[in-house]
Amino acid sequence: MDATIATFLIQDGVTNGAIYALLGLALVLVFAVTRIIFIPQGEFVAYGALSLALLDEGKVPGTAPMLVAFGAAALLLDLWQMRRDFQLSSLVRALAANVAVPVAIYALLALTAPLELPSLLRAALAVLLIAPMGYYIYRIVYRPLVDASVLVLLIASLGVHLVMMGLGLVFFGPEGLRARPLSEDSFMLGPLNVTIQSLWIYAVTIIIIVGLYLFFEKTLLGKALRATAVNRLGARLVGVRTQLTGVTALVLAAIIGAVSGVLIAPVTTIYYDTGFLIGLKGFVAAILGGLGNFPVTAIAAIGVGLVEAFASFFASAYKEVIVFGLIIPVLVWLSFGASHHEED
Repeated sequence: MDATIATFLIQDGVTNGAIYALLGLALVLVFAVTRIIFIPQGEFVAYGALSLALLDEGKVPGTAPMLVAFGAAALLLDLWQMRRDFQLSSLVRALAANVAVPVAIYALLALTAPLELPSLLRAALAVLLIAPMGYYIYRIVYRPLVDASVLVLLIASLGVHLVMMGLGLVFFGPEGLRARPLSEDSFMLGPLNVTIQSLWIYAVTIIIIVGLYLFFEKTLLGKALRATAVNRLGARLVGVRTQLTGVTALVLAAIIGAVSGVLIAPVTTIYYDTGFLIGLKGFVAAILGGLGNFPVTAIAAIGVGLVEAFASFFASAYKEVIVFGLIIPVLVWLSFGASHHEED
């Protein structure tokens, strides 16, 4: 170990930590608003990365027919709910949200995938493809369980994770894929070779953090999400539609996950089950942040990335153990000051 190696490790740690920060923020957002420990967050990362890699090859990603299938399942649930109180306006909304949107996205991808689009447009298409999945997952799984306990929601999240990972194997196959970088340029900063791709990661992370701050502080919907996070029952009493806030939280989580996948797809080879491990490291950052504090979660994520980078140098065989072991002393410390409820 010398100063040069330490500098490279710090660069890798900050780059990985920026991705973990995005995932940690998404997990905190979903948990604060819906009480859901959203285990499948990593699947959005894998889906976004694999979708971009296939778009780079001029193919329609497997997530496109998967999105249509999700829409069909959500439509069946809406039709079942309307069986006793049928309204034409409700049927039109259901058809638009569950049929028109996924079919339109599928058609757009079928038309544009063979074209040599710029890298940023392909990345935007990948995010557009993944974003509606947050809505459909909430509609299919979590909306019927909106008043369930935290434990039931956790079990449901585990089931969603297993289903999405299985669907990833079906639609993408077992082979790993890597996307083209958004930019192949680089420059020297002292001994470091700084790639533009890593700068994209830093910039997008900062933009999303600032965007979330402005969303929660300046918009009515963001304030409704904050109200739901503080007191769900009180938010209902003052007229906040908690179902809308739940949908918004899941859609934002899907967007953040897809953006994270797009950013790391050119950096490492992604498999259908890669997202789970990445998502767990974001979960470690969220736990270190107390599952409720956005700035602390972002800082903790950078710390997780640095610990992982240095652990890979000193004890590469145990780096995952070291990273996941970080949450044990934190959980023990938090347990001393936490108020325990029988339901939780």
